[in-house]
Amino acid sequence: MTTIPRAAAAALLVLLAACGGDGNGSSGAANLSFAAPECPAGQVALETGCMDAAPTAERVRRIVRDAMVELDLRSAIVSVSVGDTPLLTEAWGESAPGQPATIDMHWRSGSIAIAYLTTALLQLQDQGVLGIEDKLSKWLPDFPHADEITLAMLANSTSGYADYVDLKVLPLYEDVHRQWTQDELLAAAFSQPMKCKPGTCFSYAHTNFVVLGRVMTMASGRPVADLIRTGILEPLGLRETRSDSTAFIPAPVLHAFSTDRGQYEDSTDWNPSWTIAEGSIMTSTVPDVMRSAAAIATGRLLSPKGFAQFLEPRTASLAPMNSQRYYGLGILVSNGWILQNPSFFGYSGLMAYLPSQKIAIAVTTTMGPASPEGNMSDRLYRRIAERLAPSHVP
Repeated sequence: MTTIPRAAAAALLVLLAACGGDGNGSSGAANLSFAAPECPAGQVALETGCMDAAPTAERVRRIVRDAMVELDLRSAIVSVSVGDTPLLTEAWGESAPGQPATIDMHWRSGSIAIAYLTTALLQLQDQGVLGIEDKLSKWLPDFPHADEITLAMLANSTSGYADYVDLKVLPLYEDVHRQWTQDELLAAAFSQPMKCKPGTCFSYAHTNFVVLGRVMTMASGRPVADLIRTGILEPLGLRETRSDSTAFIPAPVLHAFSTDRGQYEDSTDWNPSWTIAEGSIMTSTVPDVMRSAAAIATGRLLSPKGFAQFLEPRTASLAPMNSQRYYGLGILVSNGWILQNPSFFGYSGLMAYLPSQKIAIAVTTTMGPASPEGNMSDRLYRRIAERLAPSHVP
């Protein structure tokens, strides 16, 4: 994938590229070796034993405060829980000048919605509407290599399709307010050669999710936004999460800032229509993302078969990944953590859950003028995860 500074979800690829290894061992998602002790009220079960919740929360606050300075973050909204105990849900910094960030602010949640999209895909399979091993040619026979590509390949980015997020084929910065159509995005993708023969390589491409969303609508007769609303948002009570392919964000709004165009500027109203499947382009709040973290990562909304496929390490044998770090069906598994980490147009975020220790983390951050390249929410999450679960450093 061609890297676009801060614009595309490049943080995922950076994380995957760092995941080298010999490929030995079982799936990180299935590593349940930690036996949580029974802790008294006011304490949480960590690797080091039962710890008082209040000082543990204060250690997390210290990590965030240090990151605010070191990474020049304009804002950070963080939520952490261990088991059934919420440690904290708090906001630091400011949204717009003179406006403090608050936990109820809405932001573009990006690829977190990919996990919702693939959960909805598996729900359609559970309902008998489609199967993830179905060929793309069943619905879109004129698409390139449609008779070789399965829905599962689209969901785990092994279809071989090129990514349309490439400034040479998609001039995102010529007009950051442009409303792109799904047909324009697919034309840009299909104008490029395949990255590999279908099923033979992992190559993250937003193209896959646009195609997948189209198939889901054709198979079910329902828009993707409706599938996600009834299959994920309503069952989990995510009342502050919504689909909207325009630049609209409900109030109160967490403002984003970007240096993508060579200057530090407010990028809140830049149009996200180029990102993923229509209907899965979403805004949310950290409390809503937090509410979905454990549910998505434990398959609460899926059949046992569907959940096993959700986390199946089909890409683990494809370099540079291994069985501890790989991309499932629209979800990243990294040393036991199950996560998504969007980063684009000045927004970044993180939804992560560690099933073996029942730790959930949700983060969004916005950058300051001196912030380094990369996903700042992912960096912050790693620091918190290392403190709470040192044997599962992501």
